Amino acid sequence: MSDEIAENGTANGDVPEIELIIKASTIDGRRKGACLFCQEYFMDLYLLAELKTISLKVTTVDMQKPPPDFRTNFEATHPPILIDNGLAILENEKIERHIMKSVPGGHNLFVQDKEVASLIENLYSKLKLVLVRKDEQKSAALRAHLGRIDALLERRGTRFLTGDTMCCFDCELMPRLQHIRVAGKYFVDFEIPTSFRALWRYMYHMYQLDAFTQSCPADQDIINHYKLQQALKMKKHEELETPTFTTSIPIDVNDTSATE
Repeated sequence: MSDEIAENGTANGDVPEIELIIKASTIDGRRKGACLFCQEYFMDLYLLAELKTISLKVTTVDMQKPPPDFRTNFEATHPPILIDNGLAILENEKIERHIMKSVPGGHNLFVQDKEVASLIENLYSKLKLVLVRKDEQKSAALRAHLGRIDALLERRGTRFLTGDTMCCFDCELMPRLQHIRVAGKYFVDFEIPTSFRALWRYMYHMYQLDAFTQSCPADQDIINHYKLQQALKMKKHEELETPTFTTSIPIDVNDTSATE
């Protein structure tokens, strides 16, 4: 296991230390892997650490070669795993509930918004269908879904999904948008249309935030995540590549004259 981040938050006894164990890169076994749930909870907890309600420690585990102490403590359980004062929470739904109900400040992240919840719910399943093979009908369905998110952001006029401060829905959506952007382009040449200006402005704001950039896996790790799912072999040179992070924006976010 290797510590990724042991910062953000103070060291005094008044602030609880939360440890989040996440999957390591399937390329080098050390840096952050491309697990969506790991990044989602990393972002949730990072925001709380920025508010100094907790101190956050993030540890990566190479699940291809898990260390003996990990196997002893957690057997075959895969990250994310949250540890709070010696208590290990192992399942995604339980981790989410623990952050909401038991981690100081966590309840502020979990807002109620049925429209947003239903809108982002099935986005990832559409990406998975697109990546299986190039199919214009499936790509059109993914584009249409992204268009509905763009329309919501345009209508609301807020920086984030539910307002001008981030919430749990942003921590869920943005990692998925990054996977769509990176893996969609690599495997089937899918691109988010530049006409979705509100969506691109949203992504621009997210790219400015430490909560996203500190938790975001490298492009190569996102691509390799899906290669493994499709039983495709990694080329040797990919192990030696310097990690890259796609965070450029193809529109002028300050140009308000363009219409949708």
